[in-house]
Amino acid sequence: MKLVAYIPILTYFLLGTTAEEKTYTTKYDGVNLQEILENDRLLTSYVNCLLEKGPCTPDGKELKTNLPDAIQNDCKKCSDRQREGADQVMEYIIDHRPDDWVKLEKMYNSDGSYKKKYLDRKEAKNKSATTSGEKSEENVSKSKESQD
Repeated sequence: MKLVAYIPILTYFLLGTTAEEKTYTTKYDGVNLQEILENDRLLTSYVNCLLEKGPCTPDGKELKTNLPDAIQNDCKKCSDRQREGADQVMEYIIDHRPDDWVKLEKMYNSDGSYKKKYLDRKEAKNKSATTSGEKSEENVSKSKESQD
């Protein structure tokens, strides 16, 4: 009888632990990523932390710990804010600091899968923008023709 009384408590504990392990901490979700990206000194500091070439801030340590898992598992444990932030930062580094990206990619994503996904998304977005731009021009031309 006593054992039966402990089952709900044990179940709650196990489910609680499992739920916590399914997501990364949101403790650092308020970090202003744009400020970091616009500040060469700050960004270099984070890159050096990730490359094990410099000290890490507490949020840098958290990032360094979770980055391999996040990349390998397509950020499944990330909050929406973390997923958007990860894409923002990695895309910025790919586009604006390619030498740093090569080093980071070698360490954290040696198969190059993230950059490939990003470039595919970027290409699709550019095609979509081009196609909608062409359609807009067609509509303007048709509108002018109907007015004549």
